[in-house]
Amino acid sequence: MTSRREASRSVISSPLTREVTVTSTPTSPTTTVEGETTGPFAWFRSMSPQGRRAFKGAFGGYALDSYDFLVLPMGMVALAAYFSLSTAQTGLLTTVTLLSSALGGILAGVLIDRVGRVKTLMLTVGTYALFTVLCGFATNYPMLLGFRTLQGVGFGGEWAAGAILVAEYAKSRYRGRVLAWVQSSWAVGWALAVIVGTVVMDNIDPDLAWRVLFWTGALPALLLVYVRRNVEDAPEVTERLATKEARVPLSSIFRGGLARKTLFATLLATGVMGGYYTFATWLPAYLKTERGLTVVGTGGYLFVLITGAFCGYVAAGHLVDRLGRKVTFATFAFLSAGLLLAYVNIPPGSNSLLLILGFPLGFSASAIFSGFGSYLAELYPSAVRGTGQSFTYNVGRALGSIFPTAVGFSSAGVGGALFYGAIGYGLALFALLWLPETRGSELS
Repeated sequence: MTSRREASRSVISSPLTREVTVTSTPTSPTTTVEGETTGPFAWFRSMSPQGRRAFKGAFGGYALDSYDFLVLPMGMVALAAYFSLSTAQTGLLTTVTLLSSALGGILAGVLIDRVGRVKTLMLTVGTYALFTVLCGFATNYPMLLGFRTLQGVGFGGEWAAGAILVAEYAKSRYRGRVLAWVQSSWAVGWALAVIVGTVVMDNIDPDLAWRVLFWTGALPALLLVYVRRNVEDAPEVTERLATKEARVPLSSIFRGGLARKTLFATLLATGVMGGYYTFATWLPAYLKTERGLTVVGTGGYLFVLITGAFCGYVAAGHLVDRLGRKVTFATFAFLSAGLLLAYVNIPPGSNSLLLILGFPLGFSASAIFSGFGSYLAELYPSAVRGTGQSFTYNVGRALGSIFPTAVGFSSAGVGGALFYGAIGYGLALFALLWLPETRGSELS
């Protein structure tokens, strides 16, 4: 009989991937593998110096991606008053960003596989930073809408470039945790947006304050200097790009066994994004308009959510590696839907309960993202990894953008309409039924 410690293996074979080996029994977290010492940060120590620099670049890129996206919700009330916007028009600012992120994601995915991860990372960071700053110079609503649309092009490609860059340096037994920490940088950027937004909105005239918030979107320029000097693609990727091998077309992710993965991975991302962006976009407005909180009070409630979000990202990274990708997704989809419905149905006058429930809501709604970086990378072979991962994540994000818009057009009020977010998590649960488990996969 095979030893209990021996991992059973199966090989996934397709025209595009012949060398992806799936290990069904993960190594115990208390053992030593290839001389590695385990511990809370063994995932980081296991990476090469080049991998650690790549991690820092991807972490910073996604944190600032988050910041540039979320300065809009922080200044949304003042901006809407300045341009005399309806709720639907305000919601459209988020929607066009997410819709254009699909185009940006598809274009970036092709570039990731054609010119490399690092070059694409720099291009996308520069794009979203430039157009975030230009939003602060908008003189009318159509101009602002146009700049947000172009900002979304860069916003859509950054995550995949950074996630794939790091995934290809990470060891399979730690990949879930490594990518979860990259994902946790979204909470860091969110917290920075709340800090800056609270200070700016509380100390500067509202007609100018929302512009200042957008101008601070120039921060990513500092990251570009670091990435340019210190970060490079994994050696295998550099070698493949140098020989011009495997220039696989976009259509390849819709052929053979990859077609089903692409379809349901996109639906999974749609559901998760729809749920998350609904409450991330409208929660500040909900706290102000229906709960009567001040800017400072709203910031306090948001910090509880953000603290829960950061803890959720990190904790879920361990679950992704130990329990598997699908189980972790399903667990947090169910919890997020239930907590969102509970949050918006707390009786008036119970704002202390609102504060308490904010932590588990932030925890669950963010923890569900921890599996994306590793899971999507493992679904696709190297030749189309950028295309597949960026397409599914960003098209899902674009389709998920329908949910915040639905809230804007709803007649039930912001609080009542947030139930659309729970519907999104239901879609994610359905998609998981048709996707494979990839825990322990070695990247081709």
